[in-house]
Amino acid sequence: MTKTAAARPVEACLIDLFQHLGLGAAHIVAGRLGITDWQGLAIRHADRVASLTLINPPILGAGQIRSLAPRMLAVTGDFGPTAEGASKLLTDLPEVALHVLGGFECHPWSDVIAERGAEIGSAILDFLDAHPVPAVSLPERQGEAAGISYRIRGEGPPLVLMPLDLAPSQWEPLISMLGTRYCTITLGGPLLGVVGTLEARGRSTYLGVVRTVLDQIEFQPKEVILEVGGGSGVVLREIARRTAGANRIIDVDINRYLLREAASLAKQAGLAEQMSFQEGSAEALPLEADSVDVALSFTVMEEGDADRMLAELVRVVRPGGRIAVIVRSRDLPSWANLPISASLRTKVDRPGLIGAGVAAAGCADASLYRRFHAAGLTLLRCIPQLVAMTPTEVSVFTIFQQQILATLTAEEAAEWRSAAAQAEAEGTFFIATGHHCAVGTKP
Repeated sequence: MTKTAAARPVEACLIDLFQHLGLGAAHIVAGRLGITDWQGLAIRHADRVASLTLINPPILGAGQIRSLAPRMLAVTGDFGPTAEGASKLLTDLPEVALHVLGGFECHPWSDVIAERGAEIGSAILDFLDAHPVPAVSLPERQGEAAGISYRIRGEGPPLVLMPLDLAPSQWEPLISMLGTRYCTITLGGPLLGVVGTLEARGRSTYLGVVRTVLDQIEFQPKEVILEVGGGSGVVLREIARRTAGANRIIDVDINRYLLREAASLAKQAGLAEQMSFQEGSAEALPLEADSVDVALSFTVMEEGDADRMLAELVRVVRPGGRIAVIVRSRDLPSWANLPISASLRTKVDRPGLIGAGVAAAGCADASLYRRFHAAGLTLLRCIPQLVAMTPTEVSVFTIFQQQILATLTAEEAAEWRSAAAQAEAEGTFFIATGHHCAVGTKP
C-alpha cells in the first residue's frame, strides 16, 4: 500500500478501482466491521451502489443512508446482542429487506458463509435479481488498484464482495454459486475490512499499550516468540523491528484470510524472513509443549473459551517463559472527550456501549488477572490501560461514533454533533476505551 493510497478516503480508492475495472454501478456486499468500506460510497457516490447487502449489520445511524433503504438487504442471526443491529436498522429504515438465519448467533468472527452459505447465497441472489444492472465483460484475473487487491470470477452484472469481518473462509464457499450469475469481484488489502481496522488501530495509541506490555517481557536473543491470533500483523511487525532478526517469530491464527494478509504486509515491510505463519486454533495450538519462550495473545480471548486459550499458552511455553495477554474491557466506562451535558455523558460513557462483543466463555474484563493467578503464573503484572481513538483513525473511530449515535434521541444526537464539531476543530476530539493487560511467568 502506498502512502498516497493510505492517506486518501476509502471511497476515493474504490472509485479509482471501479474506473480501473470499467465499472459503473455495482452491487455491494459487506460485513459488520466494514462500515468504512461502503459508507463513503453510499453517502457521496450513491449512484455507484446498485444495491447494498449487509451481513450481520452493526448498529448504524441511518440518516445518511436513507436513500439506499429500498435497495438494501440485511442478513442477520435471530438471537444474541449482534442481532440488535438489524433490529435497529429495520426500525429506522423499514424499507430494508431482511433475511433471518434461524437458530444462529452471528458474531463478527463467525464463519457464517461456511456454516450457512447456501441459504445466504440464495437470499442474496433473489435480492440482486430484483435490482438489475447491466452485465460487464471482465476476464478472470487478480490484481491491485489504488491500494485495493481484487480477484474477478464469474460472468454477469458486477457484484463486489468486501472483506467479511473475521470469517476464516470469507466468501470462498459461495463464489461458485454467485459466479454462475454475477461477475464476482472479491476485494482485499490493508485499506478494507478488519485488516483496515486493525492497521488503523496499530496507528493509534493502541500500539502504545502494546509497547508497554512488550517492554515488560524483555525479549532475549534466540528466544522463540509466539503470537496467537496475530491478525493483520501489527504486533508481529513491531516485534520483528524490536528484535532485529535475533528471534524466531511464529503467528498462529485460525483465520486463513488474515494469515495471508499478515504475510503480505510483512513482506511489504521487509520483515517476512523473521516470521512463520501457521493456521491453528487458540484453543488447541498446533505446537509441542514447552516449545516457545514467549506467548502473546492480544484481543483474542474475547472470541472463544478464554480459560482454554490461556491453558494452551501455558502448555506451549517453557518453564521460565513469559505469557502476555491484552483483552478489550467491557467493564470499564469509555470516555468521549466532548463538551457535552452531564446527562448525555452518563448515557454515552457507560461500560459496554461501544466496541466488539464477547463470546459466552470469552474474557473482556478484569477477570483476566484472576485467570492468570488460577493458571499458576507468577510474577504477575496487571496493567489496565486506555486506548484513545481520534477522527484520524477513520475506520475504528467511525464504528465507535456510529454505535454511540445509534443510541441517542434526535435532540441528544444534535448535541453530540455540535460538540463533536467544536472538539474536532480544536483538535481535542477522541473516544477512549479500556483494555486489561497481564504479563506472567510460567514456573
